[in-house]
Amino acid sequence: MTRLVVLAWGNPSRGDDALGPEFLRLAEAIAPAAGHRVEFVTDFQLQPEHATDLLGRDLALFVDASATAAAPFAFGAVAPARDHTFTSHSMSPAALLAAHAAAFAEPAPPAFVLAIRGERFELGEALGASARENLRQALAFYRRLLAEISGEAWDRVARVERM
Repeated sequence: MTRLVVLAWGNPSRGDDALGPEFLRLAEAIAPAAGHRVEFVTDFQLQPEHATDLLGRDLALFVDASATAAAPFAFGAVAPARDHTFTSHSMSPAALLAAHAAAFAEPAPPAFVLAIRGERFELGEALGASARENLRQALAFYRRLLAEISGEAWDRVARVERM
C-alpha cells in the first residue's frame, strides 16, 4: 500500500491564491486506486511543522497556486534543498523536504509539485474564471496520477509535463 500525502496551501481570501485549498477540498472526493491511502493537509503556507506530515509517507504531492507556471498547471519532481526559505515561517517544498531529513534523520519521501496557474491574487477577490478552468484540468491530471501512485510512475509523467 502506497501512503501518499497531499499538502496544499494558499489564502482563500486572496483570489486565485485559493487554488491550493480548493484543489484539496475537491481532491478529497476522488478515490485513489485500490490499495493506496491518501491523506490531505492544508494551511495558509508551508511551515517547519509540516515536516511531520511527511513521516511514514511513501510519496508527497505539494499543490499551490502559481503566478509564473504555464497554464493550466506545471508538474515536476522536487528534491530536498536548503533554500532561502529554510529558516522562515513560510517554506518552499524543497526546504520542507530538507527540514524533514534533518529533523528525523531519514530521507524525505519522493515529492512532486503541482503548480496551478493563477492570475488574480488581490485581497477580497474570488477565484477567477481562468483559475477555475486551470483547477478543473489539474484535478483531471490528479486523477491520472492516482491511477499509478508511485515515485517511478510520477517521475515518468514529470519528464513529459516538465515544470
